[in-house]
Amino acid sequence: MNSYSNMNFESPVDTRIVDEKMKSLGLMSVGYASIRELVRLVNEIEQSTGVTYIRMEMGVPGLQPPEVGVKAEIAALEAGVAARYPMLDGLPELKQEISRFCKLFMNVDVNSGSCLPTVGSMQGAMATFMVANRAHEGRSGTLFIDPGFPVQKKQLQALGQHYASFDVYNYRGVRLRDALEEQLQSGKFSSILYSNPNNPSWICFTELELQIIGELADKYDLIVIEDLAYFGMDFRHNYGVPGQTPYQPTVARYTDNYVFLISSSKAFSYAGQRIGSLVISDRLFEREFADLEPWYNTRQYGYASIFGALYTLSSGVSHSAQYGLAAMFRAANEGTFDFLNEVAVYGTRAKLMKRLFINNGFTIVYDRDDEAPLADGFYFTFAYPGMSGEELLGKLICFGISAIALETTGSERTEGLRACVSQVSDAQLSVLEKRLQQFHNCFG
Repeated sequence: MNSYSNMNFESPVDTRIVDEKMKSLGLMSVGYASIRELVRLVNEIEQSTGVTYIRMEMGVPGLQPPEVGVKAEIAALEAGVAARYPMLDGLPELKQEISRFCKLFMNVDVNSGSCLPTVGSMQGAMATFMVANRAHEGRSGTLFIDPGFPVQKKQLQALGQHYASFDVYNYRGVRLRDALEEQLQSGKFSSILYSNPNNPSWICFTELELQIIGELADKYDLIVIEDLAYFGMDFRHNYGVPGQTPYQPTVARYTDNYVFLISSSKAFSYAGQRIGSLVISDRLFEREFADLEPWYNTRQYGYASIFGALYTLSSGVSHSAQYGLAAMFRAANEGTFDFLNEVAVYGTRAKLMKRLFINNGFTIVYDRDDEAPLADGFYFTFAYPGMSGEELLGKLICFGISAIALETTGSERTEGLRACVSQVSDAQLSVLEKRLQQFHNCFG
């Protein structure tokens, strides 16, 4: 286990307590800790020391939930929906609004029957792995275009399924085709997964790259899992006007072999209600795979997703939360709720925070988006010269700053950390600046 109490530097946090808490939690190194392990560690250090951390380790919204959703959910509860099981495939009005949302903000046509509420995007991913990766006998894997969300790999491990990944940063544009072909020629994979905008690097795929992914999905008969946890949050473009260009970029323009994971946690600030949307292309929903039958007593992909996967995972989604999400989608679709304007503060905050890091000797790890400057958004990545990510995180914990190591996300940039801006208030920026200055004075 790393020991900080013997290190020769002064910091705002008692290093003996850091050592004590790491030992009690069984953590050998913060650099390899999961997000939830880091959350627990920092919570316990804060409680023991009284030091309030600059919390950048967990991607949770830092804004109040939209009033339109809260009121609709309260009204549903008062009407007694908590006493009734919801329909397994979702509230009809929610399914319709998800379908409208895909058309108005992505310009993608999908039937409401192919739109399913899930217990957050996490459940949508789990259900998709359970079905997509069993659709072809002899294949049982997902190829991750990394860096990405570490817990999705844990889901595959829990299912006993295979995965592989590669860091896309050096394979942008036309180079992406060869990088994908090299992996896909093995014939091991049933699905491809990526997030767009990307967690943690905040890069955004171009139309050319999405076209390449779509074409190769058709060539190798793969299902593309498009994780839209940060829907429309590339603030360089205004994706928030319903029915008008520009639309959220999507692989759906280039293949019918896709599913969307649309989260309500970030763009709608509704994380606590654990509700998201799984959208399956109409063609894929109706498609039959003989290899699904031994698992789910059906060959149809959509039926297997509902009655084989989602049924066994939770037997439905919180009834009242479906009314809340339906109201938010409806308001967004009708143009009365500018959901992206509500969360644009994250981009402003990221710009300010990056400047504080750079001014104190840090560098931005993923600093370009193909040929363009990187957008400011929910996440950014940083490093400090001469330190590995593991070493840097271990020291920053002693300075009251938390983040996660990029190495845990599938990144090849082992010197870097991911910072989430959502939990850092404007009032904390001066505290962050002071702590970064202290760190730079110790190690610069």
